[in-house]
Amino acid sequence: MKAIRRFTVRTLLPEPIRPLARLATNLRWSWHRATRELFASLDQELWEESHHDPISLLGSISRDQLDQLASNNELVERVQHAAADLDRYLSEPRWYQGLGPDAPACIAYFSPEFGITEVLPQYSGGLGILAGDHLKAASDLGVPLIGVGLLYQAGYFKQSLSRDAWQQETYPVLDPDGLPLTLLREPSEDGTGKPVTISLPLPNGRKLNAHIWRADVGRVPLLLLDSNVPANDDAARGITDRLYGGGGDHRLQQELLLGMGGVKALRVYQRLTGTPAPEVFHTNEGHAGFLGIERIQELMSTEAPLSWSEALAAGRASTVFTTHTPVPAGIDRFEAVQIRHFFDAGLAPDVPVEKVLDLGRENYDGGNPAVFNMAVMGLRLAQRANGVAKLHGVVSREMFSGLWPGFDHSEIPITSVTNGVHVPTWVDPRISALARQQFGTEAEALGRWDLAYNVSDEDVWALRRQLRVSLVEDVRRRLRAAWKKRGAADAELGWTDTVLDPDVLTIGFARRVPTYKRLTLMLRDPARLKALLRHPKHPIQLVIAGKSHPADDAGKKMIQDLVKFTDDPAVRHRIVFLPNYDIAMARTLFPGCDVWLNNPLRPLEACGTSGMKAAINGSLNLSVLDGWWDEMYDGENGWAIPTANNDASPTERDDIEAAALYELLETQVAPRFYGSTVSAEAGAAGPSQSGPEAVPTHWVSMIKHTLAHLGPAVSADRMLQDYVNTLYRPAAESGRRAVAGSFKEAKELAAWTTKVRTAWPQLIVEHVDSIGVSEEPQIGDTLQVNAYIALHTLTPDDVSVEVAYGRAEESDELEDITVAELSSFEDLGNGRHLFTGSILINRSGSFGYTVRVFPKHPSLASKAELGLIVNA
Repeated sequence: MKAIRRFTVRTLLPEPIRPLARLATNLRWSWHRATRELFASLDQELWEESHHDPISLLGSISRDQLDQLASNNELVERVQHAAADLDRYLSEPRWYQGLGPDAPACIAYFSPEFGITEVLPQYSGGLGILAGDHLKAASDLGVPLIGVGLLYQAGYFKQSLSRDAWQQETYPVLDPDGLPLTLLREPSEDGTGKPVTISLPLPNGRKLNAHIWRADVGRVPLLLLDSNVPANDDAARGITDRLYGGGGDHRLQQELLLGMGGVKALRVYQRLTGTPAPEVFHTNEGHAGFLGIERIQELMSTEAPLSWSEALAAGRASTVFTTHTPVPAGIDRFEAVQIRHFFDAGLAPDVPVEKVLDLGRENYDGGNPAVFNMAVMGLRLAQRANGVAKLHGVVSREMFSGLWPGFDHSEIPITSVTNGVHVPTWVDPRISALARQQFGTEAEALGRWDLAYNVSDEDVWALRRQLRVSLVEDVRRRLRAAWKKRGAADAELGWTDTVLDPDVLTIGFARRVPTYKRLTLMLRDPARLKALLRHPKHPIQLVIAGKSHPADDAGKKMIQDLVKFTDDPAVRHRIVFLPNYDIAMARTLFPGCDVWLNNPLRPLEACGTSGMKAAINGSLNLSVLDGWWDEMYDGENGWAIPTANNDASPTERDDIEAAALYELLETQVAPRFYGSTVSAEAGAAGPSQSGPEAVPTHWVSMIKHTLAHLGPAVSADRMLQDYVNTLYRPAAESGRRAVAGSFKEAKELAAWTTKVRTAWPQLIVEHVDSIGVSEEPQIGDTLQVNAYIALHTLTPDDVSVEVAYGRAEESDELEDITVAELSSFEDLGNGRHLFTGSILINRSGSFGYTVRVFPKHPSLASKAELGLIVNA
């Protein structure tokens, strides 16, 4: 018989151990070693059966056993100590509290997915894991962040393989009552008040209602909106059914709920808790972009309403937009008629629908004006924007350059903050334990990565082998389970007990499986890969995992091709594919691999944080120079796979880069790993028979170098500090100025912007001349540049006139550019003005200059912000 309804009953704990409930619901346990050890000590067997889920664990312990635990004075003391430690963590001043009163009082962080722990499966890949690490680092640093997302009834899918190796998806439904979540309710004396509901109007008189669940990520509250509520019709209940499920109207309604509903949820949360209103709104990727429309609607519907342009100026000032995709295909785009259909239903009744459509319209060269682009809207609604690695910043400036025509790509106002990973989550506890044992807890707390150099080579090598052994054991268990799901009988699976060898060079590759990440590049020459796997002296072994999007048949075909190769009895002991890649698998995979492989099509990897997680565990990276590796590879922390930059066809390019990968593995990576570890007696039998006899000192020196140099560079703490200093604080300051004095500055900026946009088509650089250079100019000569500008109705204070100079190529393109501002020198009448200034000729060879004009106002964050420029 099947139940018609299923729900989770929370355990009522005896008083002495009641703090365990609070420890279980605050997700700090997911990265706090002592708290996890406390839960494991309650019942180790049940802890394993619960898959390290404290709430599930507590629900599995019998009443008699709970009473026994409550009578254990030593345990009760540990529980009380852990609760006091959590209280201290939640309340003590941390890094952010030392920044002073000008730091933002609250920051709202919107993301479509959050990967915090496998217990709360609301993530699909790198974007979600990054968002989870963002919240955790904010908690550790004391940054007053509030996360906003959606609660998906089935999260992302669980992956398995059919007998013929085709990916299969299942969507187990989650029970929110069994998750570390609390339903937001209206106040009541008994604490069981009515659940808070936010609502969005839909076409045809329908409504999209949602409840708000709260997860506590250390100090950071995470609000998750859930449309599976009785007040909704069946279609509306299914809006938050699964992450990235469906398309068209379904996806659009998810994003409307995330953005507009998310702002409404924040306002309710402020009212119920007294939390300060966010001074900064951070839009993590375009999915949440509609939050800007809701904020504009708020400002246009007050007792003293702002106009559209004033509300836009006020909202933009305090908004940060982060783009994560380097390819246009990765951006959500809707038909403009779809957007109109939903906004005509009254989603933002005071906001002109045409203005909303203009925000997302691709009205630039190469764009499609009939399409509504979520990233374009995100950029137009935010005064500050960033990519997630230095190279990705370059790619983003080029990709979105159509929004700023006439500007050099380097001037496009998209900066970069390179992603980082939350070290306490991803570093193996045995590495932390070794650091504590050798250097004390203070060094660990201070993040003294440089002390890695002080650990003996023998200790490092022994620890690396321990981590590899754990991975091998985990792989064997998971592989056996995966084959049983594929229909294999126990009698067929004896071989899985000897898969992989803890003394063989182990290479990991795990990530989402879109085609550009090239899961199967390693298969370009199957015979050569087999030779590497079965090398008599320097064998390698590969552990591979990853999910393809349910609608991506090309990605699924890649998985199928790879798995069929791994099924070959000749190599299946050396190469495995593990289905259902998730956080739990990653915790063993990253530390257990000696080398982390990444071979995307450059420059299509925005950042690629999996290699960072490997690095903080002492793994070396073997990667194409893309994403974060492009800026952090230094020759001693791993290897760079050369890229084919000779205009080769896609097939030729893959052949060239695969050959380069094989060459590196064959001639550099594997020989360096084995060093002198293979004894003469082992000979052609390989390392597994005798094991290592010595330490490969060069390899270990690379491990130490990686830990010392990459450890602090790839940490999410560094990332959060960068966001605070380069984006959050400036955005808060702009936002405060915009709203001060009844929005005085926002109103002035809006009026000025309207004036400038109206006058700009008439602005002309009439003439440019220069004086002061002889017929044979030399380095050190001074050149006076005069520019005659017809400003018409604008004034010199409204513009900046620049001379840009540098090396002039044959095409007249300038390189190595220096810019200098020209000063207003004379009003020539009739709206004409002379601007002048001097430049120093500082180079030999071909020299050139040009003059350009763009708007200037103290409230603008960059000279390219309005996208207006006139070049001479």
